Amino acid sequence: MMNDNDILEMDSLSDTEEPEGDTELSMIDEEVVYPEEFLPTYHSIKEGATVTKTQQAEFNNKPDSLFFNDGVRRIDFILVYEDEDKKEFEKRHTFQRRKRRREYFEASLMKMGMELEATQSVVDDKLMFIKVHMPWDVLCTYAEVLHIKVPIQPNDLASSSSPWRFFSCITKHFYPNEELISKETEYFTAPFEKDRLDYFYIKEKDIFFTPAMRSRMAYYILSRAPYEIRGNIKKFGITKLLDGGVYKAAYPLHDCRFNVKSTEQGCPNERYLLYEEWAHPKSFYKMQPLDLIRKYYGEKIGIYFAWLGFYTIMLTLAAVVGLGCFIYGYKTQETSTWSKEVCDPQIGGNIVMCPQCDKFCKYWRLNTTCEASKKLCIFDNFGTLVFAVFMSIWVTLFLEFWKRYQAELEYEWDTVEFLEQEEPPRPEYEAKCSYERKNPVTGVKEKVPYTACGRCIRVSIGIGTVLFWILLILASIVAITVYRLAVFFTFSHRLRNQDLKQLEPLKEYVTPQMATSVTASLISFVVIMILNILYERVAIWITDFELPRTKTDYENSLTLKMFLFQFVNYYSSCFYIAFAKGKAVSYPGRPVYLLGKYRNEECDPGGCLFELTTQLAIIMGGKAIWNNIQEVLLPWVKNLISRHCTRVGSEKVIPRWEQDYQLQPVSKLGLFYEYLEMVIQFGFVTLFVASFPLAPVLALVNNLFEIRVDAWKITTQFRRVMPEKAQDIGAWQPILQGVAILAVATNAMIIAFTSDMIPRLVYYWSFSVYPYVDHYNNTMAGYINSSLSIFDTRDFTNSSRPFADTGITTCRYRDFRYPPGHPRQYEHNVYYWHVVAAKMAFIIVVEHIVYLTKFILSYMIPDVPYAVKEQIKREKYLTQVILHETNLKLVTKRLKPIAKDCLKETEVKLAMEEMDLDL
Repeated sequence: MMNDNDILEMDSLSDTEEPEGDTELSMIDEEVVYPEEFLPTYHSIKEGATVTKTQQAEFNNKPDSLFFNDGVRRIDFILVYEDEDKKEFEKRHTFQRRKRRREYFEASLMKMGMELEATQSVVDDKLMFIKVHMPWDVLCTYAEVLHIKVPIQPNDLASSSSPWRFFSCITKHFYPNEELISKETEYFTAPFEKDRLDYFYIKEKDIFFTPAMRSRMAYYILSRAPYEIRGNIKKFGITKLLDGGVYKAAYPLHDCRFNVKSTEQGCPNERYLLYEEWAHPKSFYKMQPLDLIRKYYGEKIGIYFAWLGFYTIMLTLAAVVGLGCFIYGYKTQETSTWSKEVCDPQIGGNIVMCPQCDKFCKYWRLNTTCEASKKLCIFDNFGTLVFAVFMSIWVTLFLEFWKRYQAELEYEWDTVEFLEQEEPPRPEYEAKCSYERKNPVTGVKEKVPYTACGRCIRVSIGIGTVLFWILLILASIVAITVYRLAVFFTFSHRLRNQDLKQLEPLKEYVTPQMATSVTASLISFVVIMILNILYERVAIWITDFELPRTKTDYENSLTLKMFLFQFVNYYSSCFYIAFAKGKAVSYPGRPVYLLGKYRNEECDPGGCLFELTTQLAIIMGGKAIWNNIQEVLLPWVKNLISRHCTRVGSEKVIPRWEQDYQLQPVSKLGLFYEYLEMVIQFGFVTLFVASFPLAPVLALVNNLFEIRVDAWKITTQFRRVMPEKAQDIGAWQPILQGVAILAVATNAMIIAFTSDMIPRLVYYWSFSVYPYVDHYNNTMAGYINSSLSIFDTRDFTNSSRPFADTGITTCRYRDFRYPPGHPRQYEHNVYYWHVVAAKMAFIIVVEHIVYLTKFILSYMIPDVPYAVKEQIKREKYLTQVILHETNLKLVTKRLKPIAKDCLKETEVKLAMEEMDLDL
């Protein structure tokens, strides 16, 4: 059994790597350092490991037992290894080394107070399962070390009544069944202290610490137990043993099967309840049982599903408005004046457009883009402007209301005072501590893994690697752009070649721009997925090399790297289409060339907005499908194959620990990828929503499936997740805020520079200011003719002149330039500069209005609700009262013997004085 000093000194142990050289980890207690020749008595934990007929009969009767063979001691953790005695002789030396490390490790666990019991596999006689139990004294010790908060008394502050209580007869159907998942009693809590047991709300010792708490404490010990000592070098931790093949798995147990209730006495069947009321497809419309999720899987899993659920609910409002905007655009596409002009044979049919590539492309009629112009009207309309402003306000409300909801969860889940000192250093960090430095806060010398110069080198290498990969992404974008140019030339030649009758049915619907956009988007998606797979490994390697101190620091560092990469990877093609494509093409007589060879591609006469919409739809849809294949289909197939390969006879029943072993292991960064997927989606919903109002609708549909798919996956296909503490969503919160701020600028710029809305507004309100604008009333008639400039075909250079000379003297192109013959021919005209000024004014005005509104909303909505503040103050007051009373009683107990001694001395003196008087 370890005392308090042992526990505190063991905090410096590591679980994955060993120190370099002969560095000694001086913080390890000497009682735990065994002699080199020490070998533990392994038979004490391996006794009875072979499954007898009697034990098999017990397994058949109790397949979901969560206890040792005595039926009293609860299993807090399971270790699995393969028995080396049944292996080949030529690998025996490797197995002997593993066996020695395993026996040393298990002896260390027993030395630290844990109790072990071994049992043989029912399916495979080579597999051995070590059941780990933490006695009450050990639980109390580590609960104090980890500052675990436990109840002190029931919450006596009445919670505010819900405004929906009058509709409870209706809303109750959208919540989990209260008969199955009853609302838990709320308690005021305080950090556990073993010297003050009488002041905590303890009903039964066996259930005082929840299974999640017990598993968390057990893993803390497993991560810091030594398994080998060589001179002054000490190696420790379950992670290194798992990586080295000493153990095949280590995991806490599910409490029952997901689809069958356990008949074990006292089993809460929380996994079964979660499946029935949360993960089952029939419960897709119900709210999530967040308290039960947190109780079973820990706060870190709970806060993720709370955030995902809140995000999905908020998306409902955005999806409704976005769908309304889409319907408005769909209904008005046939009545759009400029779309009618494009499709009109007398207007668009008589407008001859200049070739969009050199030599091989031909002249073409504007009305060939009729269908594309109609589709563009669906997204490029005044409703889109309103929706973009609405989404800028929506994202502010989402973040502010999430802060309030998160504050409520922090209080309810006892993470308000989840401070940095509660989180121990990562074992990988501690194992490399070979330098000393003076702590600037405490003034005490402490061990660190690197000097200031070493840290700078590590960070510099990490930054350099990230920048290299970002440049690699940009290079891929350039390559795809070159592909766009080359393929566009081909499509322009093929699709507009009147001699190819087999392509005649496609000409009305498929333009060269559309064909190029679709194929380039598909290739871009494939490149994105490949680069993601490669960079994932690079980002993890860089973060491991940087050696962050705590797990939170590690995750935050990895989060920043991965998001920065994903941001460039997913959004760079969208930014190119929105803000670069077609912006620097000059005019047909003097086109701009890329790499001196490829003529810069132009937008469709209606603009690049529709191409941006296509890109977003393909990436969002493809990403959702790919993620579901990775997250759902692959684990399900693996489990199906595993069950088929480990099929046993009908007379045998597999015990609980072996059922869990057959499930898929949980990824070390499982939640990281879930957050990353949703944050990237959040970027699509907010950054480019002006071009794709249906993005919130697609995100809402995806998230409704995502919640239940993640719930089904984590409940049925994976081993039980290691419960972890978490106060909030971590580094993702500032990332979301940064995306929200950037979204205002990107949407304003999309409307100004990518869509054709500002030029149309200028034309609509211009009246007869400009001599080339032939209208005197507020109308859009004549806009197409006004937005296309004239080019004299005799001004083509020899390198760009089309081969097919059809006798056309003039052609049109998209720009605002003076016509040929003008003293300033082919230069930008006054109308162009007025449009540019209007675009800049629009961006400035919209940004200032939206940012001011966001600031006002952020100021008006407090981050922490008033009721929660009151409860936090009440809990602190009760904790102080309890500590004060406890200290008074301890002082009183100490003073009582002293007072008795003083009283006895006084009585003796008085007696002596009386005797003296008598004499």
